[in-house]
Amino acid sequence: MARKPRRKLFPPAPPVLLAALYSSLILLGTALLMLPIGTTRPISIGDALFTATSAVTVTGLSVVDAGTDLTLFGQIVVLVLIQIGGVGLMTFAVLLLSTLGVRIGTPSRNVLREDLNQGTAHDLMGLAGSVLRISLVVEAAGLVVLATVFVPEMGVVRGLWYALFHTVSAFNNAGFGLRADSLAPWVANPVINIAVPALFMIGGLGFVVISELVEKRRWRTLSLHSKLMLLGSAFLTIGGMIAFAVLEWTNPATLGGLETTGAKVTASWFQSVTTRTAGFSTLDLAHIHDSTALVMISLMLVGGGSASTAGGIKVTTLMVALLATVAFFQRSAPNAFGRRIGQEQVLKVMALTTIAMLTMLSGLFFVSISHDGDFLDLAFEIASAFGTTGLSRGATGKLDDIGRTVVIFLMFMGRVGPLTFGYLLATRQPPRVKFPEGRVHLG
Repeated sequence: MARKPRRKLFPPAPPVLLAALYSSLILLGTALLMLPIGTTRPISIGDALFTATSAVTVTGLSVVDAGTDLTLFGQIVVLVLIQIGGVGLMTFAVLLLSTLGVRIGTPSRNVLREDLNQGTAHDLMGLAGSVLRISLVVEAAGLVVLATVFVPEMGVVRGLWYALFHTVSAFNNAGFGLRADSLAPWVANPVINIAVPALFMIGGLGFVVISELVEKRRWRTLSLHSKLMLLGSAFLTIGGMIAFAVLEWTNPATLGGLETTGAKVTASWFQSVTTRTAGFSTLDLAHIHDSTALVMISLMLVGGGSASTAGGIKVTTLMVALLATVAFFQRSAPNAFGRRIGQEQVLKVMALTTIAMLTMLSGLFFVSISHDGDFLDLAFEIASAFGTTGLSRGATGKLDDIGRTVVIFLMFMGRVGPLTFGYLLATRQPPRVKFPEGRVHLG
């Protein structure tokens, strides 16, 4: 009797496996935070899950006060989760296995490619090594600079811990702080207003861009990706700063309450940079004007760069969408800096943006059902969750279990990527029939 052929088991797709790995890390973090040595008071499993998810996804939204509700052990757990989640879980795993002499096969490289948000597997190990080296160098520098502020105020031990925690959190665009009012006490401090935004921007530019800047150092030799990323980041940062200053200059609850013009300018600068998924704030955002909140929501949705510690739909996605729009009206192919942007990349931008918008609108819908609060405040929290920003107008702490579950899902989606969810809905089977082209009336 002939034996039946064994069914061939296909390994899970890289985006699915990546989502599973991040889920496992979140569950481990939840378990550690539930330990009696992790908190100064008993917290629910929902609070622990929310905090672990926010740390792994480098968001910063919180339902507990990291400075008072978590012990030193709990704060260390959050810091490790932030570091692994920001730099990339697969980056750590692959480099560790490589150091131990374990051969990195194609499946692992594919998952690493998804984790670093790369289109190809070319030189992934080199990029992973650069990610780790850049992270260590920048965070070491940030620790030294921030220590000059915190150590004189708090003493050596506590000051160094504050410097380390805020450096790691800032570089990874996490937004977790050890004070309930974030960095508000240092709203006019020049070191904080230069060093912390610098950590935001370096972490949010993306490791590919940073590597190119270090190696090539000339604008002409940079890749199209780096040029679009730098140009888009400069435009969004300067535009956000000007918009915040104009809208809030006379608001007594924000900029209007500051004494000097210099303090108002630096506060506007800080708030503009932090919306790029950083999450720290030096002002009370609960009192900003509605128009300012709308500007910040838009910036949070865009986020930072690919292969970075930032979230959002990414700056390059916005830039390609704008270029494609201009090209449509000019009846030409989208191009920039002497390079043409392929149709596949334009379609990927459309898919990513569509999934992002649908996900956010669905999240806002379900949260508005479970929580009858101010609509703009809810929209602000939803954008902050999906963009893994962490800025809040106070609505997160008031959400019920359903609302918090929605926010957890959005934070996870914002970190792992909308294309992971899209992959689950897509078919692997290529179409066998090429259908004739049809015409749809649009606009």
